[in-house]
Amino acid sequence: MPHSATFNDMFQMQLPLLEKLLRPAIVYLALVVLLRIFGKRELAQLNPFDLVVLLSLSNTVQNAIIGNDNSVSGGIIGAVSLLAVNWLVVRLLFRSPRLTRMFEGRSSVLILNGQIDKKALQRESLTQVELLDVIHKQGFDGIHNVQHCELQPNGTFYVEPYEPSAADKQHEELLARLDALQSQVAALRPQSAGD
Repeated sequence: MPHSATFNDMFQMQLPLLEKLLRPAIVYLALVVLLRIFGKRELAQLNPFDLVVLLSLSNTVQNAIIGNDNSVSGGIIGAVSLLAVNWLVVRLLFRSPRLTRMFEGRSSVLILNGQIDKKALQRESLTQVELLDVIHKQGFDGIHNVQHCELQPNGTFYVEPYEPSAADKQHEELLARLDALQSQVAALRPQSAGD
């Protein structure tokens, strides 16, 4: 008979099925809204503080998802409910660009024409040091090499290199040619002095 008690403890749910399905759905939607409110930075890069928050957050909502039910059945139903809600939300957002913009938000332009938008950095709670770190990870020496940098709604950074204008390129070519001519003239002077 001890096997029967173990079996009951493992698989007999302590909460009604409907509650087991609703709890993960409500927590899922609440977390989506909260992450949207608190910004893209939480997704962009995890510093030690952000990591602690995310780990604590998962532990905090665990009880809200499972309630007093520690049964295997309850856990499986909770997991299936979470995955089903996520599947539905992803499909819904795929079909509706308008809802996608509403849920995900818009990207934030952090650098434009090599100039940092300090207000955008402040809105996203990013420091210039953190932005410079992102720029370095993308392979740029500094801000002056960046034409455009955006923080996307999913937390990734889009960085576009600074391309000099056609006039700037022509100016550089002209200066290079003048330098070459100056070197040639300087090389001819000693020869003409010796004649």
